[in-house]
Amino acid sequence: MIISIAIQKGGSGKTTTAINLGAALRDRGHSVLLLDLDPQANLTQAMGFKEGDLAENIYHVLKNEAYGEATGVNINTILKEVEGMALAPAGLELAQAELELVSIFGRELILAEVLSKLERSFEFILIDCPPSIGMLTVNALVASNGYLMPLQSEFFPLNGVKSFLKFVQDKIQKKLNPAIELYGFVLIKHDPRITMHREVQGALQQLEHYEGRVFEAFIRPNIALAKAQEANKDIFLFQKNANGAADYRQLATEFLQKIAAA
Repeated sequence: MIISIAIQKGGSGKTTTAINLGAALRDRGHSVLLLDLDPQANLTQAMGFKEGDLAENIYHVLKNEAYGEATGVNINTILKEVEGMALAPAGLELAQAELELVSIFGRELILAEVLSKLERSFEFILIDCPPSIGMLTVNALVASNGYLMPLQSEFFPLNGVKSFLKFVQDKIQKKLNPAIELYGFVLIKHDPRITMHREVQGALQQLEHYEGRVFEAFIRPNIALAKAQEANKDIFLFQKNANGAADYRQLATEFLQKIAAA
């Protein structure tokens, strides 16, 4: 199952959710591939790789697939094993892909083609998308069975949610991937004691056509999550009894229940 973690806003918790939801699924015995599709490469760095550490990354794989180049670099050759999960890393070169893919025939399908060539099977592939609607995000959504939208409990991100949902409905579902499904909204740094947070939660619950898509599990403000990323660890390996660990365990439980019921 391929899941995009996407929203057109930075700082929404996409990378944190990719790492820690993936780790929660790993701890339940599932095989997980984390795919970094953001040119900022925050996921790759959080998994312990600095810029310049890796000769090839997902950019080189996409480019080879797009242009039919036989360089020996493919999705299987770039995978790294980190703490019981596989990682398809990114690099700053990935920013070039937005421009380079525009003129390619079938450009929206390139990532799907890449993933079809995986020699290993993964129960879950989590894609950390860029904080924008561009060709990389389109490729991720076209390749995915569904998507998660993490966001902080503020009204500004709420406006971005509506435009992103309209984009997916008009451009992805109608033309490229009719079967894609919104698995739900994940509230990040959410405190139900704060009035604005409750109001945002309520507004999301009542979005037309997407009623009831907010996960009951939410991620509380927890400094341990940030410290875990600084230490290049997921929250379960860094501090398994932290609130962040409990929250992502609960999110994984609810997520698995949702896809089982689908």
